[in-house]
Amino acid sequence: MRILVLGGYGLIGSEICRTLFMAGHEVVSLSRTPKSASRLLPQVEWLKGDMRRMLKASDWNHFLDGVDAVVNAASALQDSLLIDLEAVHHLSVQGCLEACSERGIARFVQISSTGAEPNAPTAFMRTKALGDDAVMDSSIDWVILRPGLVLAPSAYSGTALLRFLAGFPYFQPMVMADRRMQTIHVDELTEAALMAVEGRIPAHADIDLVEAESHSFEELVAGMRNWLGFSPAAYTIRLSERAAHALSGIANVLGQLGWRSPLRSTSMQVLEGHVTGDPSLWHSISGRYCRSYEETLAIIPSTTQERWFSKLALMLPVLIVTLSLFWIATGVITLCQMPQAASLLTASGATILQSQFLLASAAFIDIGLGAAILVRNLAQRVCLAMILMTLVYLVSATILVPQLWIDPLGSLLKAVPAMMLALITRSLLTGR
Repeated sequence: MRILVLGGYGLIGSEICRTLFMAGHEVVSLSRTPKSASRLLPQVEWLKGDMRRMLKASDWNHFLDGVDAVVNAASALQDSLLIDLEAVHHLSVQGCLEACSERGIARFVQISSTGAEPNAPTAFMRTKALGDDAVMDSSIDWVILRPGLVLAPSAYSGTALLRFLAGFPYFQPMVMADRRMQTIHVDELTEAALMAVEGRIPAHADIDLVEAESHSFEELVAGMRNWLGFSPAAYTIRLSERAAHALSGIANVLGQLGWRSPLRSTSMQVLEGHVTGDPSLWHSISGRYCRSYEETLAIIPSTTQERWFSKLALMLPVLIVTLSLFWIATGVITLCQMPQAASLLTASGATILQSQFLLASAAFIDIGLGAAILVRNLAQRVCLAMILMTLVYLVSATILVPQLWIDPLGSLLKAVPAMMLALITRSLLTGR
């Protein structure tokens, strides 16, 4: 079968692509950056497409050529400058369904979520519910799969939040500790998607994919901490809902700049409403329940890479803020101390005007780089620019004022670790 997977570049979608390919199916997907996607999943045929702009049936014709079934794993957490939940979760799905009906494509598998309801507290869940309604109102055979908290070897979304919280040393911050959740291993979700595509799940089945028992969020974090091999926290700091909402507000602002923090308000509101479902229908269809949380952790390797991620996920925002403040402060200090700074250059033979022009130019570049690194889509390139600018400063200073290398305050020497900090940060900013 030739199967179109929507959201094939995401955590769940990419795992579904791999499962379908290993089962012998031809897999096609779409991405805004197909070249990048093809490097990660070369076994998939990637087409350039953006679901935010594919809202009519006619927009889907090219993508459905020869397709026998569609799996929709496309998902976004909340609206931002680059994300439109209504378009991705509802309108594009509706357009795709209409195109499938016109072409006689018989099977559509929708990856939704437990708690997706029209009156849900988050736009994520409400728009997911609208997409689900469009699927159920369509004339083709459909299956809806509603996973609980998806656990996977790759850290993303809910899994990333658990690892992020578990990585705190000595103490354990905790929010909404008593909220109940049921988990599922990503392999069980992809297996269910494969069964649905191949017709081994009855049409019009709406299935919760969750383990039999639920756990409190605090129990999940403690289990993750133990799985990572970290010592139990000496004490727990329970954040009030007001403090949690304040953190979410900060994360939302950063979300507008492209940073997909697991602390954004949608993630927190989903936790507030619990992440639970009824596993009985899946048990009656498959004859089994999903693995328990403990069983899932037992089959996922806990290696150095996992411990690195947990610790470095905590450090990345600190590194970004440090670099931003360092470069902005450097520029501001240069502007405020222009006469003193210019005197160093004039001693090397430059005129006052030349010195002030060079220093002012450098100061504004520093301030611009310090501000630009706060934008996620620019951050990696900004780090490279910081490295190059530091090299320019060091070479220029060596030529014009070489005595600064033996400055007792280490004014040039300190630039070297700052440059290495930008290099390390750039490495951590690698995308999916």
